[in-house]
Amino acid sequence: MRFRLLALALLVVLPACGGAAADTPVTVYAAASLRDVFPAIDKAPRYNFAGSNQLQTQIERGAPADVFASASAKEPTALHAAGRCSRPVAFAGNAVVLMVPTGNPGRVTSLQSLASGPRRRLAVGAEDVPVGKYTRELLDNAGLSDVLARHTVSNEPDVASLSAKVALGSADAGFAYNTDARATGDRVEVIRLPADVQPKIQYLLCAVQREGANTEAAQAFIDQVRSPEGRSVLQRLGFTPPPGD
Repeated sequence: MRFRLLALALLVVLPACGGAAADTPVTVYAAASLRDVFPAIDKAPRYNFAGSNQLQTQIERGAPADVFASASAKEPTALHAAGRCSRPVAFAGNAVVLMVPTGNPGRVTSLQSLASGPRRRLAVGAEDVPVGKYTRELLDNAGLSDVLARHTVSNEPDVASLSAKVALGSADAGFAYNTDARATGDRVEVIRLPADVQPKIQYLLCAVQREGANTEAAQAFIDQVRSPEGRSVLQRLGFTPPPGD
């Protein structure tokens, strides 16, 4: 009788354990510029938002990520080559804009206005962060690579921190994604930059390959982001289709 009761208890406990594991939310490591749009697509996952390069390093060190969403191709491509990530797929694009605090105290009116005049404080992504790489590419395309050397530049770890710096007036201007400028609201003014100097911005997703990864849920999340409904939310919040789509 004692063994029969123990067996019945196990039958009750084991399905409950399996159900809890199945219900565990997927863990998504995503670029900081996706911090508003991903929860709008799906509130269920556990999110970790930071610079794409930082997230790549964390995943390489064994962080418990199931999905990686990067603001550039470099990071997921490297993870895929190392066998740590499925083949990356594109899901969105973006554009670089110049933001200034409301009221524009630094009198920044265009890219060209940064090539002359007084020394200003610029919030710029660090070189190894996608937004910083795209900013330098844009300036090179415009023939204004020396702009950063003329001013006091803060090399920020992600686009969220540089957007906050401009919004708080701690910088006279900053280079950010269009989507971050929109999310900052009336605390900043946005200067659109010419299409012919824009870099090719491509966001990619991949399922992280590690022991214990929630692979099925990871693929479901990737499919959801790339679905018509997911793309509709991305477009509503200012993202564009991926280049070449």
